[in-house]
Amino acid sequence: MDYLSEFLLVAVAHLFAVMSPGPDFAVVIRNSVSAGRRVGLVTAVGVGCGICLHVGYSLLGIGLIISQSVWLFNVLKMAAAAYLVYLGLRALRSKPMQAGPAVLPAVQNMPAGKAFANGFVTNGLNPKATLFFLSLFTVVISPQTPIAVQAGYGVYLAVATAAWFCLVAVMFSHARVRAAFVRTGHWFDRLMGAVLIGLGLHLALSEWLGLSARPH
Repeated sequence: MDYLSEFLLVAVAHLFAVMSPGPDFAVVIRNSVSAGRRVGLVTAVGVGCGICLHVGYSLLGIGLIISQSVWLFNVLKMAAAAYLVYLGLRALRSKPMQAGPAVLPAVQNMPAGKAFANGFVTNGLNPKATLFFLSLFTVVISPQTPIAVQAGYGVYLAVATAAWFCLVAVMFSHARVRAAFVRTGHWFDRLMGAVLIGLGLHLALSEWLGLSARPH
């Protein structure tokens, strides 16, 4: 089997998926702008490590069980929705930054562990990521592909995801970008909070509104 062709197909599918705005994107941007580059990068690494969770259960076959269990999938979806709404509500409480002689706004104090958890949990509980990896490992990747090769694909996916969001973190933590938030940063934070709440509510209500795919 030509594993190079399969890998390129996996890489292209992942590229389009990872660049699509979603909860991961919103959390990385929010942390980068409000807490600085280091926190943004740690959040990005957390998102990348969250990919390992999806790859792990896909390789173990647990993903197939999730795809066949409506109840289990809905539990996962509601947990993800609740977490996004929780992050959004915290962001909505953002207060104006104190203007001072410094050019840049003072960064918020966020422990590295918390930043990593933000990224990891946001990605790990994302049911859309679950569906993506289920599709990837059941449709795109051949069952005949050795587990070692599939694990290699997984390592690439995790590293590529972390690299993409590290780039996002660097861009949105740039001095000029952060300086622009001296007066309007709290509104941006609240906007990102509203986005996260919207994503969470969309996720929670999609079962009723028929807006997202269900496992079958």
